[in-house]
Amino acid sequence: MTQSVVNQLDNELVFRLERFSNLDQFDSLQQKNYYSIILLYGTRFNLKVGFSEYLLSENYVVCLSPSQLFMISSEEECSGYMLNFNTNVFYTYCHQNEIEIEALLFGNFYGSSFFKLSEKALFIDLINRMTVEIKKDSIARLEVLMAFLKVFLIESVRQKKIFDKEPDRKLVGVQAEILQKLLNAIGHNYTKLHAPRDYANLLLVSSRTLNVITKKYLNQKLTDLIINRIIIAAKRELYLTSKPIKQIAADLGYEDEFYFSRLFKKKVGVSPAIYRNTLSFTRL
Repeated sequence: MTQSVVNQLDNELVFRLERFSNLDQFDSLQQKNYYSIILLYGTRFNLKVGFSEYLLSENYVVCLSPSQLFMISSEEECSGYMLNFNTNVFYTYCHQNEIEIEALLFGNFYGSSFFKLSEKALFIDLINRMTVEIKKDSIARLEVLMAFLKVFLIESVRQKKIFDKEPDRKLVGVQAEILQKLLNAIGHNYTKLHAPRDYANLLLVSSRTLNVITKKYLNQKLTDLIINRIIIAAKRELYLTSKPIKQIAADLGYEDEFYFSRLFKKKVGVSPAIYRNTLSFTRL
């Protein structure tokens, strides 16, 4: 069962809800051009995200950002639901919470992009409401769907925070303390400090040590961790303000607007100007 909302102006996918009874469509390495949330109900299954592999059991939610490589397979029965929505939807309807949502759920800053589902009934209820609404040919259908999606994402953030605090996942020891200090330092200084050595000097720890820790706990290089935080802020500014791109670059610590634009395009896939124009068109 698949239900979709498509932008009639450009025939691009806006929102899709699919129910699946097996993992055949996920059993090869792939990537999608939109945000994906996959609810998995099974006994045991293998999840590959990027270069990391996980063996998970029971019910899980997997959150994938656009173009993120992934694969899911299992030798046992596994079913569930998949939600897809494009970047424009995310920043148009979720902009009040998107930094925390993107950072925690989609693995762009804090690490793992999955969590164990502890309140299945709540998510099923929201999916059922979306299923009913998506069938309607009525005024404000997309706005109602996005309201349910926003609640779905906020509840996901709440459950992932609980999941990350579980004893077997909670970071302890000296390395965990350094990692927490690093995340705090990036959160407070990403507009001024862009190089790994800057944070190494700030924390009095070698760049190599920081890279080892971020790779171990977050499966990210320190450079990527810093840049991802900058990109999240840049996306927010491009959507919520009319500042010139040169000003946004300067506010984020880049005197060279063109260097910033190249960096943004490398991470996002399009230039800041195209990204903003696409969002503005959708908003109109």
